[in-house]
Amino acid sequence: MVVTRLRLFINLQTGINYRGWKAMPFIIGNETFEKLGAIGTLANLLVYLTTVFNLKNITATNMINIFNGSTNFATLIGAFFSDTYFGRYKTLGFCTTTSFLGLLVIQLTAAFKNLHPPKCGNESSTCKGPTAGQMAFLLCGFGLLLIGAAGVRPCNLAFGADQFNPNTESGKKGVNSFFNWYFFTFTFAQMVSLTLIVYVQSNVSWALGLGIPAALMLLSVVVFFLGTKIYVKVQPSGSPITSIVQVLVVAIKKRGLKKLPQKEYPMLSLFNYVPPKTLNSRLPYTHQFRALDKAAIMTPQDKINPDGSAAEPWKLCSMQQVEEVKCLVRVLPIWFSAILYYLVIVQQHTILVFQALQSDRRVGHTNFKIPAASYYVFLMLCMTLWLPIYDRILVPLLRRVTGKEAGITLLQRMGIGIFLAILSMIVSAFVEGHRRSLALSSPIGMQPRKGAISSMSALVLIPQLALAGLSESFTAVGQVEFYYKQFPENMRSIGQSLFYCGMAGSSYLSTLLISIVHKTTAKSATGNWLPEDLNKGRLDYFYFMIAALEVMNLGYFLMCSRWYKYKGNDDSYSNNSSIELNGVTKTSETSIDGV
Repeated sequence: MVVTRLRLFINLQTGINYRGWKAMPFIIGNETFEKLGAIGTLANLLVYLTTVFNLKNITATNMINIFNGSTNFATLIGAFFSDTYFGRYKTLGFCTTTSFLGLLVIQLTAAFKNLHPPKCGNESSTCKGPTAGQMAFLLCGFGLLLIGAAGVRPCNLAFGADQFNPNTESGKKGVNSFFNWYFFTFTFAQMVSLTLIVYVQSNVSWALGLGIPAALMLLSVVVFFLGTKIYVKVQPSGSPITSIVQVLVVAIKKRGLKKLPQKEYPMLSLFNYVPPKTLNSRLPYTHQFRALDKAAIMTPQDKINPDGSAAEPWKLCSMQQVEEVKCLVRVLPIWFSAILYYLVIVQQHTILVFQALQSDRRVGHTNFKIPAASYYVFLMLCMTLWLPIYDRILVPLLRRVTGKEAGITLLQRMGIGIFLAILSMIVSAFVEGHRRSLALSSPIGMQPRKGAISSMSALVLIPQLALAGLSESFTAVGQVEFYYKQFPENMRSIGQSLFYCGMAGSSYLSTLLISIVHKTTAKSATGNWLPEDLNKGRLDYFYFMIAALEVMNLGYFLMCSRWYKYKGNDDSYSNNSSIELNGVTKTSETSIDGV
């Protein structure tokens, strides 16, 4: 009670007005329209590249994977500029506008005939590909989208969480619910994109279908700036990467120093300076990665400024700096498992489209066909339905059993998702075997330049998508919250970018696997696993291979989870109460713009 009153007093003194859920209509509205625009274009881009730009399946798939990987990896750069120079508000405003320009450029490639290759007839076995100029204009749109994603993706969640007071119970609960409802709203937006917008693109007009997402992105820009006056805007506090590099460099320079005492409180012999105004809460000492502690060992040569700070930060670092680096190092093994995990989601987003194209996509006995790219909506639908159930029903039940605020730990939540991903790949392999068998024995038609269409209903693809959706609702949401809570406050944008860097690694790894499998199996006895005509390949073997990788990944993840220690959960530090109060004081003193 005393701590709570102190926190409220500090907030009143600093004049910070946390609007919480009052700011959410603008933030979630911006995110919803942004996803409607971006996903509305990217979801069907694989079909656009193979039907309008006349690219080969493997070429288009690798191009999409490389683009997705690059946009996700660029979030690390965007997070750096956000945390160091511009802040999340300015970064989001600029990058959302850039995304709109990127979508507009891609829309123009469909609207003007001279910006894409001539249409290829259904009977043609070969088609004319794009010219260098046409590809350059298309890649210009991709480049603008890359810049936009670099800033939007690492900042939007952290910016939303900034609107809640981290020093009150209601603020903490608000952040926990915000993560779940955030995913719920943009998943709903993805569902609309994958159905209505994709249908317009595939059955009405590519020019109109790509124009709608561009218009929605423009609306996203407008909604974001409408909430300007009520946002809490955390000012950039300098580059956390500089501090990380300093700790690593100084630890290497002092590697020859004797080790610290193994017993009692080794942190008492470390340089323990904390700036009077810092965004980060004070971290307790941890015994892991003790080699980094040497960066905080004072020697006779180290000089201290009158205010207590190190005179030469490249020769002496504080214990707080060291612990912040330890947070990053502890997370990296968990992050690596995410690279392998997202291989499953990448396949459901790319190769599954080609499976759907060579399946019976008719609804019932009608002639209406579900667009191939729209089947991904079943993954989104499963995720959308499950998240509110998990947040409002399952978590309270688990909380009563485990006594944990979130019901289960974040690592347990992520582990469940990896297990479901394995099941998704196994089901995918059996379904593909069934689809291929029916395509060879009882086809119902021909897909131009692809091969026979299987009599298997494409709706049979739903179980694997549903399992993948459940998997994402556990692992993806868990990872976002995990990175947010396990990183120091000034590194949260970088932590968020790690989430996307994991997906980037998966996209690059998927491209590598597809290229290797495509080349090595081309001359094998079983034939090419991934040919242009899936009926002549063995895509099911490829899925089984990924399932095997995921089994190994689950074992690796469980091993890392047993070793991992959550931030601040170290019993060796005896003054946790003072740490909490110091963290509250220092957080409140941070320079923040708010109304």
